[in-house]
Amino acid sequence: MVGYDPEAKCVSTAEAALAGSASGLVTRILVSPLDVLKIRFQLQIEQLSSRNPTAKYHGVLQAVQCIFREEGMTAFWKGHVPAQFLSIGFGAVQFMAFENLTELVHNVTSFNARDSFVHLVCGGLAACTATVAVQPVDTLRTRFAAQGEPKIYPNLRHAVVTMYQTEGPQTFYRGLTPTLVAIFPYAGLQFFFYNILQQFSKWVIPAEAKNGANVKNLVCGSCAGVISKTLTYPLDVVKKRLQVGGFEHARAAFGQVRTYRGLLDCMRQIMREEGPGGFFKGLSPSLLKAAFSTGLIFFWYELFCGLLCAMKSPGSTKRKEG
Repeated sequence: MVGYDPEAKCVSTAEAALAGSASGLVTRILVSPLDVLKIRFQLQIEQLSSRNPTAKYHGVLQAVQCIFREEGMTAFWKGHVPAQFLSIGFGAVQFMAFENLTELVHNVTSFNARDSFVHLVCGGLAACTATVAVQPVDTLRTRFAAQGEPKIYPNLRHAVVTMYQTEGPQTFYRGLTPTLVAIFPYAGLQFFFYNILQQFSKWVIPAEAKNGANVKNLVCGSCAGVISKTLTYPLDVVKKRLQVGGFEHARAAFGQVRTYRGLLDCMRQIMREEGPGGFFKGLSPSLLKAAFSTGLIFFWYELFCGLLCAMKSPGSTKRKEG
């Protein structure tokens, strides 16, 4: 089970970080195409509709065909190198912080570390810690996924040097405010609903077979991801718009571009020009990604933790299954 459990503790802080980074690495490879689609939709000013002749992307299938035709199969993994650094770093810091925070709650407070509300708060704080650590890589990933052909940044080193020289070091933290505002409830709700769904599954299937635990972890994680993403999605759109500030020249081939002075100005412009629907552009691929990525993150994390426990205690796993 994710989080500190005094009755089944067999994973150290370092092992939690290792399991978190490994789960992030595997999951990123599988969900990268959905992430590219989501970012392209979020950055498009025009309405996502075939009725709008100026819109480059109309829907998921049309966008897939368009990107494949114009940029090739590798376009679905644009920005994959910084994205992998992001996933590995974020997964390591998030799960390490989460395990430590829930253990701290158990040791210094009267709260139950297995309580869903504790998971909500600790999950949000752990994600904020991880976000600050990897925000520069997230900005790089967004730039790579956003650029078309010909590429503005041919490789990671060129991107870092160019951005630093032309826009200054602060450019790597563009969109940090809405990111932190969004990540706390998003990640917190992920852990919150995952915990609730795990408890519910125990009540529904109290005598589940051990080999069904991994499937249960995947399903619970997927459901938790969809619910939390839907509730916090508008701030993710705002974050992506701010991250490509100063990068407008690379967006010319995709349609209209806008310059935003900050979080509130971005929200005002989106509401005025695109309406409430503008805050939910790219929601379809984002929900698909959230279902797959969150489900896989928890699935791989629980699996890797179980393997680490088994390696330390051959013949039995002291860590509880979900």
